[in-house]
Amino acid sequence: MSQPQETFISGFFKLESASGIILMCAAVFAMLCANTPLQTYYSLILDTPVAIRIGAFEIAKPLLLWINDGLMAVFFFLVGLELKRELIDGELADRRNIILPGIGALGGMAIPAAIYTFFNLGDDVTRSGWAIPAATDIAFALGVLTLLGSRVPNSIKIFLTSLAIFDDIGAILIIALFYTAKISLFSLLVVACCIPLLLLFNRRQVESKSLYLLVGVVMWAAMLKSGVHATLAGVILAMFIPMKSKSHPQHSPLKEMEHDLHSVVAFWILPIFAFANAGINFSGIGLAQMLHPVPVGIALGLFIGKQLGVFGFCWLAIKMSLTRLPQGISWLSLYGTAALCGIGFTMSLFIGSLAFEETDINLIFDDRLGIIVGSLASGLLGYLILRRSLPKS
Repeated sequence: MSQPQETFISGFFKLESASGIILMCAAVFAMLCANTPLQTYYSLILDTPVAIRIGAFEIAKPLLLWINDGLMAVFFFLVGLELKRELIDGELADRRNIILPGIGALGGMAIPAAIYTFFNLGDDVTRSGWAIPAATDIAFALGVLTLLGSRVPNSIKIFLTSLAIFDDIGAILIIALFYTAKISLFSLLVVACCIPLLLLFNRRQVESKSLYLLVGVVMWAAMLKSGVHATLAGVILAMFIPMKSKSHPQHSPLKEMEHDLHSVVAFWILPIFAFANAGINFSGIGLAQMLHPVPVGIALGLFIGKQLGVFGFCWLAIKMSLTRLPQGISWLSLYGTAALCGIGFTMSLFIGSLAFEETDINLIFDDRLGIIVGSLASGLLGYLILRRSLPKS
């Protein structure tokens, strides 16, 4: 019975690692487009207006926001599926396995947010970006681990993946609580009506994907109009997908959906998101922009805050005998893994768009600069430490 699980886990790591490499290529291509004569076409594509109208109901947004609000809802749906599976039938089902990554994730969110807030304490507008350095990009982090080959033990990969799951939970709560626009009570009422319907499907173990997706689309549209960020509809929908089939106990609708979506998200949705959001035009960036409190706070939050928060909180938890150091992980390799957690590319870009998309202050600085600098520095440091600390073969 253990062989299928090992195959699934190893396949997951390979998929996420390959996705990280493609993400890097998409980000580099975006920056090339933004700094060459292709910049005109790059902006033209992202600013293309796209509208859907049914009677009086209309959703009209530029293509960039369709990517950030629409495609990323599918990404959050997959995150929700992974979270539910891990809690019911995965590494997080055993309470002993969740203490260390859970505490590490808490420190990895709190310390970077504190560092960013310190640099932006006097500005009410820029202070809203405090959550940008609190995220970890699991695809990029696993992509760096692949450079070390078979030297990386599964315990490090499982710890990093579990920590990223807790990180995603934190990001979902942060988005729900702090990044909402004006609230529409009628739209929230529509969302509230969708939830009992999904609960009914779940209790009766309905396995029709189309029914769940139909309700999910209605809920997404209502969430979009409500002022609460629409991507949260994906997480809510995932919680109601049945874990087991009523007619075939060995079959899991949730795992099937997760398997079907992995390739789409890893090789299409996340690279498209990276391409749409990573296009920094360096021609307008001078020393003043580079030293602005926002990019400085983000870069230091990711590079310094993540490693201090993750490693420091894990060290305290182990010394206080709340948990133990996983087998196959030394203190130095734990520190290297904590440094890798400073790669916050995808989720940091996403939260940055939520924090500053409705303001003009991004003309003064570019939060993406801090994200890219902090993520690159964290990835390089984590790689060098792990290369030194891990066994040669």
